[in-house]
Amino acid sequence: MVPHGGGRQFDWSDGIGEKMTYQWYPGHMTKAKRMMQENIKLIDLVIELVDARIPLSSRNPDIDELGKNKARLILLNKADLADEQQTKKWQAFFEKKGYFVVALNSRNRNGMKAINSVVAEACKEKIERDRKRGIINRPVRAMVVGIPNVGKSTFINSFAGKACAKTGNKPGVTKGKQWIRLSKTLELLDTPGILWPKFEDQTVGLRLALIGSMNDEILNIEEMAMELIVFLSKEYRGLLARRFDIAVELEHDVASENGALKILMEIAKVRKCFQKGEELDLRKAANLLLDDFRSGKLGRVTLEQPESDE
Repeated sequence: MVPHGGGRQFDWSDGIGEKMTYQWYPGHMTKAKRMMQENIKLIDLVIELVDARIPLSSRNPDIDELGKNKARLILLNKADLADEQQTKKWQAFFEKKGYFVVALNSRNRNGMKAINSVVAEACKEKIERDRKRGIINRPVRAMVVGIPNVGKSTFINSFAGKACAKTGNKPGVTKGKQWIRLSKTLELLDTPGILWPKFEDQTVGLRLALIGSMNDEILNIEEMAMELIVFLSKEYRGLLARRFDIAVELEHDVASENGALKILMEIAKVRKCFQKGEELDLRKAANLLLDDFRSGKLGRVTLEQPESDE
């Protein structure tokens, strides 16, 4: 694994020139938020999925308000794609704030066994109250929440051991409410993914775009790829050189737009991304880089670190 670059936070403002604006808020998301508000009174536990590569940026701040006074469990999903050392730091970060936390990969069920015991621990007071009132084995009712494309449906299907929630690789496939009885002791309410109407920090929008939580068709793919190149060259130096067989010296000069562009052009040459004739197809190379990052072929990468205590 490529070591992460020190303890400082990467400054995304050091990236390439003018930034595009990242924004995406389809109409059904407003409806989803209203539905969550209506159903929260039925819930004992809020299970929030975040992407382990961007644990803070993939959290919707509305969920803290919606889920106040409820037991909380954060699942750091896609942990197999994230930097393992950073994931441990994020677990400690959220636990310090009072959340129960499990790191997992929903696709191969890693971490799933731990969830039942963590749910029981998170809802211990509720279960004890029921017992004192003579109510035994009433299922814990949990709401599964998270932004688009963090893997909620895949998690539910893996946890249940059968395909009981509609899944897809496009953001926003789940658009309606689904109650799913997993066992005698646990029922889940699935909800559509929701983003918030406006990003206060465009860096959050960039990170979400990089992991695929927005529709690529409305984004500047070449710009996103160059932003990723700047980050990787500073925080995971040597990773691009190994994956794409390019000179590691290129990574020393990425502070400018031209530096990132040179690397993208080199990737295009190595992977034979050409348009008609010898003209480089930078969009194809950018898509290739983003696909490699999103699938983990590039290596285990985390795009943000926990805030320091300072």
